Amino acid sequence: MATPLTADRLLAALRGEGVKVVGHRSWRTHHRNAKGAWGPINGVLIHHTVTRGTDASVQLCYDGYSGLPGPLCHGVIAKDGTVHLVGNGRANHAGLGDPRVLNAVIREDGSLPPARSNTTDGNARFYGFECVNLGDGKDPWPGAQLEAIERAAAAVCRAYGWSAESVIGHKEWQHGKVDPRGFSMAGMRRRIAARLGSAPDRGSGSGSGKGYQPFPGASWFHRAPKSAVVTAMGRRLVAEGCSAYSVGPGPQWTDADRRSYARWQHKLGYRGADADGWPGAKSWAALKVPRS
Repeated sequence: MATPLTADRLLAALRGEGVKVVGHRSWRTHHRNAKGAWGPINGVLIHHTVTRGTDASVQLCYDGYSGLPGPLCHGVIAKDGTVHLVGNGRANHAGLGDPRVLNAVIREDGSLPPARSNTTDGNARFYGFECVNLGDGKDPWPGAQLEAIERAAAAVCRAYGWSAESVIGHKEWQHGKVDPRGFSMAGMRRRIAARLGSAPDRGSGSGSGKGYQPFPGASWFHRAPKSAVVTAMGRRLVAEGCSAYSVGPGPQWTDADRRSYARWQHKLGYRGADADGWPGAKSWAALKVPRS
């Protein structure tokens, strides 16, 4: 749960993840905030447009249509992988969905229930990306477009310190919807999770640069990862005098990592459930884990 990103922060997050971004008309101030809440934000929703062509799809999502004014999302993802920003604020994209799904997204525990009850305002809670596709199961999803979905969703998650479990499809949110059709949302979440487990590469040939390791997301640690990121984290914990290791640290997440991290949380002043050894975005940022 978080406050909305400013237009500048959203743009920076997308570009930092290597997304090719084009701003359409007055996207920075184009929204439906006068018609309802915008925030707190909990996740990212993926759609397909049921349209052909980039220009026509972008224009439709910016203007909307009779009975459903625009913006109809925040970004339109073209087949060539370009993200066209059309709104910043409340958008008419999610509609009413299942409150149990929203709670699962907030928990980020992977236990997404089937959408059955359309009673909760999703336009207040989700960023929305419309992907240009007919949604007939035959219209192809080019690799560049799928990669842009992955990068755009990861950009928002990384900006908030969320895991890939904060990204869902429209059909997973609202009973009766079928989008996105043509690829697996479970598979897309796996792609996003893998991307969040390493530094953003900012596109082909740019490299990850120097600095600190971005927060991989809370659920990443609960899956007991084996990664150089875990080793780098452990070394920082040792350097901070928070070691509970008898051997290591090494790449496999273990209870020793969790006990060491709990000591770090205590050092930062956290107590009780806030010092349970499971990394969070703020304590991770304070640890300054080097990029791996």
